[in-house]
Amino acid sequence: MLRKVRGLRLPGLQLQWNCLQRDMKTSAGDFDYETHGTGYSQQRRPDPRIATQVHQALGAARTVLNIGAGAGSYEPEDRYVLAIEPSAAMRAQRPTHLAPAIHGLAEQLPLDDQSVDASMALVTVHQWPDLQRGLDELRRVTRDRILVLTFDGDALDRYWLADYAPELMAVESRRYPAIDAIRKGLGGQTEVQAIPIPIDCVDGFTEAFYGRPEQLLNPAVRRSQSAWGFVEEKAQQRFVDKLSSDLQSGAWDKRYGQWRQRPFFEGSLRLIVSHCGAGRTAR
Repeated sequence: MLRKVRGLRLPGLQLQWNCLQRDMKTSAGDFDYETHGTGYSQQRRPDPRIATQVHQALGAARTVLNIGAGAGSYEPEDRYVLAIEPSAAMRAQRPTHLAPAIHGLAEQLPLDDQSVDASMALVTVHQWPDLQRGLDELRRVTRDRILVLTFDGDALDRYWLADYAPELMAVESRRYPAIDAIRKGLGGQTEVQAIPIPIDCVDGFTEAFYGRPEQLLNPAVRRSQSAWGFVEEKAQQRFVDKLSSDLQSGAWDKRYGQWRQRPFFEGSLRLIVSHCGAGRTAR
């Protein structure tokens, strides 16, 4: 089920529909999106400035695989897109103007070799049980370039939230694969771009609220940030109590008020682009 774009075809995309016979109630990764993914698309909307950088990095690619596609954030609408997502709850949240996603896993893509121009894995590699196998599969099916949008665990301490929720930062740093590990796994010529986060970012990951701390007190906002699902309730309540108190007393603004004036924050968001090239072979 692919969006139609006049004059384009998708040679080689012979879907192995047996993959769809897997248990559709089971999603991959360490977070249960079937239970906790409801409402995700309302809080995690694609930010147009981040989208511009992602789409520019796709270059001239006309056929794009989106693995771990979720609710469809950052999918280009002017190209053929094949979206694969293991969670039924997330597939159900895709807007109607996007093509439906099919069930599948990064480690076992139902595609022929070299069947798409580009592949993208956006804020998903930390969910893969076998990172290297997933990257190998992207290399196998992709002709031109692979995009991985992720967070750099070594840069998480740049954010003031580390002072309020150290348990959350500890979870995040453990979950995200090292940038060098992703680059090595992709092989070939790779580049890493730091993605500036705008102060009014509409994609509600934790760093999006660097200048709007009040938003992090909203339970719906935190529920759309999967790392909170690994933080004990007592620690979450301590965070809410401390941040609420400091915002009311003015202590937060006294120490971090300048963050409200920063138009962008260069935090831990990274876009890794691997240029496969005609001479590169799959592992």
